[in-house]
Amino acid sequence: MRILLVDDEKHIVMVLKEYLQKEGYTVTTAHNGVVALELFKQNSYDLIVLDLMLPGLSGEEICKEIRKRSAVPIIMLTAKVDEDERLEGFTLGADDYISKPFSPREVVARIKAVLRRAGSEVASLADVITYDNGLTIDNTRHEVRINNEGVPLTATEFKILGAMARNPGRVYSRSQLVNLVQGYDFSGDDRVIDAHIKKIRQKIERNSSDPKIVVTVYGVGYKFNQEAET
Repeated sequence: MRILLVDDEKHIVMVLKEYLQKEGYTVTTAHNGVVALELFKQNSYDLIVLDLMLPGLSGEEICKEIRKRSAVPIIMLTAKVDEDERLEGFTLGADDYISKPFSPREVVARIKAVLRRAGSEVASLADVITYDNGLTIDNTRHEVRINNEGVPLTATEFKILGAMARNPGRVYSRSQLVNLVQGYDFSGDDRVIDAHIKKIRQKIERNSSDPKIVVTVYGVGYKFNQEAET
């Protein structure tokens, strides 16, 4: 499990990182909002621990930007105690709040609880997903359908499309998609993903030369557009 830990108080980050690593988590840290948002855009995380008061960009601003791209669980750290401010954070998409000062053991326990909850939600909801554009991903049958017509994807193509579709709008680099599909010990050229993307587009796009569902973000990678027409 990969966690992005964001707080400008370096001693808090150091202590929490140590506790989380002892629990087996892989922890990436950031001390300001701008760096945190860039890390999120460039990498894939299972959970984000996010302080509200940050230099560069506030926790609220980061949370808002993340929710445009991903449903990754977010736990807010805050010294604020005002109920309205907490409610605003939940409205923006935070999954939990932890008030400062706190015990590192409490943070670890809350992280485990949020991840368990997120895992159970995925298990119950992700068997068959139909998007607004008529594309259906059926994980129980390992099938993709467009307007109820089957699309013959290979196992690798299915994995790539499924990985992006789980977080519509989020940009995935080639290396991230390779890691998701092949594993972190893959030693080949990550441009193999380009060939798979080309084949996926030929099968699901109206015009593979002008793709609307699997979109290229030049210089970065690819993203899934759930609002595009099939």
